[in-house]
Amino acid sequence: MRVYTDASLFTDKQKNELEVITKVYRQQKNHYKSGDARESIPDRIVSVSKPYIRPIVRGKETKSVEFGAKCNNILIDDISFIEKLSFNAFNKGTRLKHCVSLAQKLTGVDVKKIGGDQGYSGNDNRSFCKDNGIETSFTRKGRTSTNETKNAIKRELARVRATAMEGSFGSKLRTLP
Repeated sequence: MRVYTDASLFTDKQKNELEVITKVYRQQKNHYKSGDARESIPDRIVSVSKPYIRPIVRGKETKSVEFGAKCNNILIDDISFIEKLSFNAFNKGTRLKHCVSLAQKLTGVDVKKIGGDQGYSGNDNRSFCKDNGIETSFTRKGRTSTNETKNAIKRELARVRATAMEGSFGSKLRTLP
């Protein structure tokens, strides 16, 4: 290729794959030179045919690393909307304000209640919800409450939310016009 730069030796697809292979080679060479086997490689390529796919560390029992897109979605009246889709890892807990903004934009109504898992229950999100008068299903911080009825309602709300959200991924996808 260096000698015959203007000759069409390869198809466009082969040229793209060669670029990806060259990038993988550089990543591996730099990784080897560093001498640190645990070093993180930014934008590591793990597939020549799909170079946009990244390994995402999930920390689950069965699989510590997964491949594919990470999706953050919101559910409004049993309709699931994708708020963010990325092949790179991101912290969904920082997306709550965007989710509220998107929900208000889609419905034209102020958000009054939010259900979310533990990833959304950080101090910043708690303050945001409190300041905006939004009720959450986040578990209470600190010692457990003696008011078990309220805790039972929050647990049930969280269970229903999780079932609906996870179930929405198996549903037929529809695109809006």
